[in-house]
Order: sequence, then C-alpha cells, then structure tokens
Amino acid sequence: MNYKFKMKPYAHQLTALEKSWNRETYAYFMEMGTGKTKVLIDNLAMLYDKGKVNGALIVAPKGVVGTWYNQELPNHLPDHIENVTVLWQSHITKKQKEKLDVLFETGEKLHVLIMNVEAFSTDKGVKFASKFLSCHNTLMAIDESTTIKNPKAKRTKNIVDLAAHAKYRRIMTGSPVTKNPLDLFSQCYFLDPFHLNHESYYSFRMRYAIMKTANISGRKIELVAGFKNLGELSDKLKPFSYRVLKEDCLDLPDKIYMKRNIKLSPDQFKVYDQMKQEALAVLNGKKVTTVNALTQLMRLHQITCGHFTSDDGVTQSLPNNRITELMDVLEETEGKAIIWAHYQYDITEIIKNVIKVHGPGSIVDYYGLTPQDERQSNIKKFQDDPKCRFIVGTPSTGGYGITLTAANTVIYYSNGYDLEKRLQSEDRAHRIGQQKSVTYVDLICDETVDEKIVKALRKKINIASEVLGEELKSWI
Repeated sequence: MNYKFKMKPYAHQLTALEKSWNRETYAYFMEMGTGKTKVLIDNLAMLYDKGKVNGALIVAPKGVVGTWYNQELPNHLPDHIENVTVLWQSHITKKQKEKLDVLFETGEKLHVLIMNVEAFSTDKGVKFASKFLSCHNTLMAIDESTTIKNPKAKRTKNIVDLAAHAKYRRIMTGSPVTKNPLDLFSQCYFLDPFHLNHESYYSFRMRYAIMKTANISGRKIELVAGFKNLGELSDKLKPFSYRVLKEDCLDLPDKIYMKRNIKLSPDQFKVYDQMKQEALAVLNGKKVTTVNALTQLMRLHQITCGHFTSDDGVTQSLPNNRITELMDVLEETEGKAIIWAHYQYDITEIIKNVIKVHGPGSIVDYYGLTPQDERQSNIKKFQDDPKCRFIVGTPSTGGYGITLTAANTVIYYSNGYDLEKRLQSEDRAHRIGQQKSVTYVDLICDETVDEKIVKALRKKINIASEVLGEELKSWI
C-alpha cells in the first residue's frame, strides 16, 4: 500500500487497511494489543486525503477518551493533516463552548469529535452528535463496540439511530462476543442493518439461539440454553470484518501465571464464618436470584480483603495478611508493576502502605477517584519515570485502552467477577511495545470464595453471567 504513514504499520495492520480502507462499513475484531486504534486512525487519514471525509466521530468508553485525545491521534495522525480535535464534556463552560463551536466551522481541516459512550444516554449528547454529523461527511467509529451490545439500552438505540447519518462506519473490539454470539447483533446492526440479514434482534436470536423456558421465583422466563447455525453466522461476518489474534501476528513474550496464598487472620475467620452462615440462610430462601447470590459473594470476598460494610453502610477494617503479602511480592519484584484491585478501599490501603515503604514518588493511581486531568500524566509518569515503579487501579477504570508496557509484573490484589475486565486488564502490559515476559500474580485467600473466583477467571468463566444463583451456593 503506497501511503505515507506517520508510523510504519505491522504486516497485520497493513492487511486490515487493505481490506477495509475504502469500504463504507467494517469491523476490526483485533485482539487487545494488536494496534487496532492505529488502523482506524490510518484508515481515517486515507479517507480524508482522498476527499471522502472531513469529519470523524469517535465513541469510546469513559476511561479511553482521554487516551484518544492525548496519545492515539497525536501519535498516529499524519502531520500533513490539519485537524481540529475536541473532547466532549457534558458540563459545557464558556471555554469549552468556544472549542466545540470550532467543530462547525467550514474549511479543509479534518474535524474530530471524541465522545464518551455514556453521553449517548443523554439528550444533550445525542443532540450535539447529531448536529456534528449533519455538518460533515463523517466516519463514525465505536471503540470497544461491546458497549453497544445490549439492543435495549438507550445509548445503543441512540447510537444505531445516528449511524445512518455517518457516511463511513467502523466498530473496534478485541472481544466481539463477551457472553454469547447474540452480542454481535447490535454491533453489526450499527454498521448496516442488512449485514446479518435480520432486521430485529428477536429474529436474529431465533436463528442462532436455542431457547428454554425457566420458572424463576414463580415467573416464566425465556433463557438461552445454547446456540445453533454458528458456522453460518461466522460466514456472514467474514465479508465485512477482520479478525486477528496476537499469537497470529506478534512475537510477544509469554504470560506467566503465579499464585500467592494467604491465610485469614483470626478476626477475619470469625467474621467470615458468621457472614457465610448468613449468606447460606439467604440463599436457602424461596427467592434466590443471581443478584442475591452475587451480593452474598461480594460480602464474603470483601472480608477476605480485610474489610466489610456494616448494616449502617460504614466500612469496617479487619486485621489481615493480604497487604503484608502484597508488600512482600513488591519487594521481590524487579522493575515496574501494575497492581489491580476490585475495591476502592483496597486502593487507598495499597497507596498508603507503598508510600510508607517506597516513598511518595514510587506510585501513581488510575481509578474512579483519580481526577480526569491527572490520568494521562500518571500513565506517562509510570511509563517514563524510573523512580515511579508502581501503578494501582481498578480494572473497570484502567483496564481499557491504556498502555502500561513499562510493567513486566501484574498483581491482582483482589479480583472482580467480570471476565472481560480481567482479560482487558491483563493486556494493558502484554501488548505491542512489550519486550519482556509478563508475570501475573494472584493473591488468594485459602479456603474462601477468593479461591473459586480466581479459578473461574483463569478458566475463562464469567462469574456474573454464567454462574447462576443456585449454583453459587456451592461456592460459599
């Protein structure tokens, strides 16, 4: 392909571009770490240079929009392309309004609007996006397109409705199917309602899912029992999608998995045993739901992490060996490490203890309470500053769209129940740019739900969706 790239693409990225660049609709089903963002930006640049588009609407998860604005577009958009790039904010100040107004100016510049997917749940966000699309020949791209997999969600409906106003449409994700093949419907419908030859989700489900009727708490509910015709579905995807895995295209170092086992402290054991009996009593009641079961599971899991929430909503700390074990692991660790934790309480404890031992400049954070204007600088500090050895965050916030290849150790202080978030967070370090093998360390509390959570995640079981209420009893 004869095009002047800002950064030379890998062979698989070039293949993706050759297959897609001039198509009106396309799906980049490229595994985490294979550089799908660069492919999209190169595609946008090509279309702009050919005079086919003069605008781009990038829709991305909350934790990723800043990366698009601060890193991805500046790093990959060719220097010869003059552009106006604006990051949407729901709270529009006078200064922000001036920036947004520039998007509607005429001229030959490329106009780029980056929006958080949650903005499409609001009338304000939808109205602004609609106005932007009406003013330009636009490429509209959904990063991590599984965020629109639910056809009933307000944001999905709004995004699908807006798609008709975009001349070119792209979806991007490393995991197009997070729970089951039905996840594909809305993603593909956004591209083109006729790609899968089904105008409704229900006709799509009828073709590819095996349904059964279950009686739950006295109500008859239709559940997916299995799938059918998946070979046919795969064939339908091929003309408008490109699928690549890291193992197919990159010589990345292997992942190494380790466990560090922890014993409950006497105080923990006492509270855990009491809570366990209460949980079983709840789950043995007549109305057992997955939500009920997961709530009980979470309470027990919190105790293994050294805290619990009392009936009045106050978080109580417990003496525990988990933080001690973490500090031991950090002492043994050479180079930099990512520390993932499921609870915000854990993060504050981790930061406090790391600073005490390694100093205030040794750690940065990336989670819900990290200010938006500090997140990118924290990533840069971790990646570039040799004195900053650790970054701590939650997979729900920091597990998507950021690059942390300075680390060759990833520690799971506490795990959540969502398989997709686990896999995404693993690949923040294991991606393009990584030159070393990456070691993953799970801290596990013996003979507790902690063991079963980690075991399920390593077997690629999504606890929250695949393990139903009744089945969770055996975990406790």
